Amino acid sequence: MDHVQASSQGPLSGYVVVDLSRALAGPHAGMMLGDLGARVIKVEAPGHGDESRGWGPPFVGEAAEQVSTYFLSCNRNKESVTADLKSDEGRELLTRLVRHADILVENFRTGVLDRLGFGFDRLHEINPRLVILSITGFGHDGPAAGRAGYDQIAQGEAGLMSITGEPGTPTKVGVPIADLLAGMYGASGVLAALLDRERTGRGQVVRTSLLASVVGVHAFQGTRWTVAGDVPEPTGNHHAAIAPYGLFRAADGALQVAVGSEAQWRSFVEAVGLTPDDPRFTTNAERVHHRQELIDEIERVFATAPCDHWLGRLEQAGIACGKVRTLDQVYEWEQTRSQGLLVDVEHPELGSFQLPGPPLRFDGAPARDHAAPPLLGEHNQTVREWLDELDGLDRVAERR
Repeated sequence: MDHVQASSQGPLSGYVVVDLSRALAGPHAGMMLGDLGARVIKVEAPGHGDESRGWGPPFVGEAAEQVSTYFLSCNRNKESVTADLKSDEGRELLTRLVRHADILVENFRTGVLDRLGFGFDRLHEINPRLVILSITGFGHDGPAAGRAGYDQIAQGEAGLMSITGEPGTPTKVGVPIADLLAGMYGASGVLAALLDRERTGRGQVVRTSLLASVVGVHAFQGTRWTVAGDVPEPTGNHHAAIAPYGLFRAADGALQVAVGSEAQWRSFVEAVGLTPDDPRFTTNAERVHHRQELIDEIERVFATAPCDHWLGRLEQAGIACGKVRTLDQVYEWEQTRSQGLLVDVEHPELGSFQLPGPPLRFDGAPARDHAAPPLLGEHNQTVREWLDELDGLDRVAERR
């Protein structure tokens, strides 16, 4: 499946994205736009390309042409061209791409694009309709503007590690969540800027950062401090403000339970056989206050039977509950497959394989084809031919 053809389906069909980003935050935003149908042209440094091409193990493929599974995770539905942006030829290519693009994604350190001669004012001189997504580590201004942005550093600096894991052990989330959230917020901002362009005829700069992305999802933990003056602490696998809500051990393993209301609590007590009038557990506030005692009581009961027994009882009672699956079990689960969360792609060197798929579905839209992440410079020729064709059409239009 040709990358251009694969990108011609979806609500952003016809839009062109120039992706100057690397690693994860920017590439994830670009991939989201590609999933929506935009044509995403990834501009990479000659020779090595995006740093994530070398992040592993695991790698797949033949020894001489091994591919990083990390790179495969965030670059589907893209084309790759190589350009040295410090050279005249590279700058000319980028200028031509910007002239015909709708969106540009970048996650350089603050000031790098200016030094390359492509500051935001210059980009808008080339193309006033260009929407620019700029992702930084800690924001483009302020005292920490120049700091490098890496996910785990941001998770720590933005407070996420202080409320994750067991007490006394700051813990990162198991995926690069600051990067991923920045990409998601960035793509959302781009869509809003495209709508605004319909009214104004002009593009604008959309900014987000790893810091902003994590602070943006502090949710009730954030207001716990800003409103109540209470500094949150980690509560392991249990909810900080609701009980019972978390991971519990049964006779043969662990299951998860979420009791979100007093009516559900009464149903839960009846389903598992706890004492209904225990004064320690009469309200959610009391249950949170006596959380460890409640956990002990529930696990004492759960220890008498296997997980499947309790899952059946709880589902019958209308209580939200579930297993803790490993990733292989997730991708083998029929529910995962039914939601289109695995997509088939054809790679020029690796052949056919499956990737985790996009999380959005559009009613009435046919299932679309997806393109495998590109080889470095795979589309050098086709993209330049496309630019030549557009430039030729522009010259014809100017003569009329």
